[in-house]
Amino acid sequence: MSRWHAYLNTGKTIVGRYDGRIPLSVWLKDFFRQHKQMGSKDRKIVSELVYNYYRLGHSAIQVDIDHKLLAGLYLCNNSSNELLTFFKPDWNKKIQLSLSEKWAFIQQEGLELVPDAIFPWQDALSPAVDKALFNVSHLQQPYLFLRIRPKQENNVIKRLMEAAILYKRIGDNCIQLANSTKIDQVLKIDEEVVIQDYNSQRVGDFFKEMANNGKPTLWDCCAGSGGKSIMAYDTNSAGKLIITDARVSILQNLRSRLSRAGISDYRSSVVDLSVAKVNLPGMFDFVIADVPCSGSGTWSRTPEQLYFFDPQKIKYYSDLQKKIIANVIPAIKSSGYMVYITCSVFKEENEDIVKYIQENFDLRLESAELLQGYELRADSMFAAVFKKII
Repeated sequence: MSRWHAYLNTGKTIVGRYDGRIPLSVWLKDFFRQHKQMGSKDRKIVSELVYNYYRLGHSAIQVDIDHKLLAGLYLCNNSSNELLTFFKPDWNKKIQLSLSEKWAFIQQEGLELVPDAIFPWQDALSPAVDKALFNVSHLQQPYLFLRIRPKQENNVIKRLMEAAILYKRIGDNCIQLANSTKIDQVLKIDEEVVIQDYNSQRVGDFFKEMANNGKPTLWDCCAGSGGKSIMAYDTNSAGKLIITDARVSILQNLRSRLSRAGISDYRSSVVDLSVAKVNLPGMFDFVIADVPCSGSGTWSRTPEQLYFFDPQKIKYYSDLQKKIIANVIPAIKSSGYMVYITCSVFKEENEDIVKYIQENFDLRLESAELLQGYELRADSMFAAVFKKII
């Protein structure tokens, strides 16, 4: 058996065993650990095969695994590929066609692929989403984005140039890199730069009004990995900083990250806001509510989540978001602010939650925006700013 057949068979084995319950990246690390005979090149080829398989989403449900693996490789790449050269030389010769031409060609080859079905829940999208562009954006891996921390600009640019790393500057503090860049070998993560998606950085624009009002008491109520807390600190949007999350392990990792970032003046605790009633009436000038969500705006990074997603989870997350918001709002001071954030593109998690807040609480909507990432090879996010009027 040739090594090309071995690659394809390994891809089939992985797809047959993987069930989506843990991140594909974690699952693959464990799989390769058990198959130590595979070198780095082997792992790279197989990983690309599998990721591209899931990038096709629901467009090829009826296609057999062999052809779907190869179709993913063809549609998601624009340069000649050794695996395609072996199995599908005619496809490889047409690898540089436009995406629409590729779809037409591969359908002529007899594969029942439906481009519009990559992301099948298009009726549930927020109105601002361009359905066609968003749909095909899942065929590309997004870029890696860095946020330069204060007073680190000259040092960061110097190190990138010395390491001959190609980069693109977006705005004042954002750097775009190829996703495969081993940036931790060049820069000090969290100390000099923060790994943070472009639109996640743009959420910082919603913090600026807070920075103009001195240093407010700030509560990052669903802190996750802590990127928003570090950004609030860097933009002078936080005076007294309180950080909570429902997960113990997340907070442990967050504390390590804040230590690397040089941030020590904060308090953190484990709080499950879906059930806990927080007795902090009118304590905070500013609340960041980056709530748990479907993550549907980030699935081009994690295409396995697109493939295995259960649409009933949209309501689950919407209900969870309402519970969290209802418990958070009493802690906002009069004339204080809340930024509601998701990395979702579903209307039920975005505009419908805005409507729920307006109809049930004394908060005024100041602004709301779907931050579109699909044309920039970035994540898509939603952010809305509210002001408490009583």
